Amino acid sequence: MAGVGVSLEASIRLQLGTFALDVQLAVAAGEVVAVVGPNGAGKTTLLRALAGLVAPAAGRVVLDGSVLDDPDAGVRVPPEQRPIGVVFQDSLLFPHLSAADNVAFGLRCHGLSRSEARRRARDRLHRAGLGDLATARPGALSGGQGQRVALARALVTGPRLLLLDEPLSALDAGARVEVRRELRRELASFEGIRLLVTHDPLDAVALADRIVVLEHGRVVQSGPIGEVTARPRSRYVADLVGTNLMRGIARGDHVELADGTGEITAPGAGAGEVFVLVHPRAVALHRDRPEGTPRNVWRGRAEALEPLGDRVRVQVQTAGARVVVAEVTPAAVIDLGLADGVEVWASVKATEVQVYPA
Repeated sequence: MAGVGVSLEASIRLQLGTFALDVQLAVAAGEVVAVVGPNGAGKTTLLRALAGLVAPAAGRVVLDGSVLDDPDAGVRVPPEQRPIGVVFQDSLLFPHLSAADNVAFGLRCHGLSRSEARRRARDRLHRAGLGDLATARPGALSGGQGQRVALARALVTGPRLLLLDEPLSALDAGARVEVRRELRRELASFEGIRLLVTHDPLDAVALADRIVVLEHGRVVQSGPIGEVTARPRSRYVADLVGTNLMRGIARGDHVELADGTGEITAPGAGAGEVFVLVHPRAVALHRDRPEGTPRNVWRGRAEALEPLGDRVRVQVQTAGARVVVAEVTPAAVIDLGLADGVEVWASVKATEVQVYPA
């Protein structure tokens, strides 16, 4: 049985060619969890296993107290019998069916009559603001409309678990805003468990309560979004939130970096293995070696300049192949004459360095 107050408990181990997935996951009813990770981390494989499209070699999947997978006990519930709705990256609507018939398809598979399935499908489309598109076929829908129809199709059967696999990634910027807003509204009214795979931190922040980070088929970090982004534990998460992360051995007020590129001064760093976090806005750039208070100084070359709202993000390639990311004002870019290949000095005050246990 699932634990008290927990609607989904999954322990999934499987092998696909050379790739191994070994994930433990628990999600409470009403919770929205975003699964993020680099390409090939196993995010989609995890969703496919939960949906019953891939069989685990070992482990157990329990949804609302019902066992869906338990290889040791010989239990495997077929995909069509699982109370699970899935929204895929490219909607995967049947091109020969109308929007209403696409939404009605799952209801028909559950044994409803054609007329009742169509009635419920049209009602779902109407509630989603898509009633005027009920007779349209997928080829006549925009990308955003197609994904909203796919979401209606996944929800109309009343699933207990909703799986969303990169539902916004195939949309243009304008459609993403519209569909994200609609998705947020639908998720807020859905009482079951919601699991969202995404590579976009904005989607995770806008839609999820908690984030689970997968790398190489394993969970490397999990927790509330604010907690994970404030203290990333992998380079992927640091890059996702746009900050500088290093690892090393703390010795008093210094951290000897694990990549062999030297040390960083950080008051009260302590002792033992630690992560070192530096926000890009704490990194100052100079054309000449700075004098004064900065204790951490690196010489390098500007590699890439990227506008980011009211700031400009600059990647600096330093000695030892370390990349330091800085965020400066557009005025600073002009004053310093920053451009790709320009030699610069990057500095960080010791008081701006955050250190926490690895």
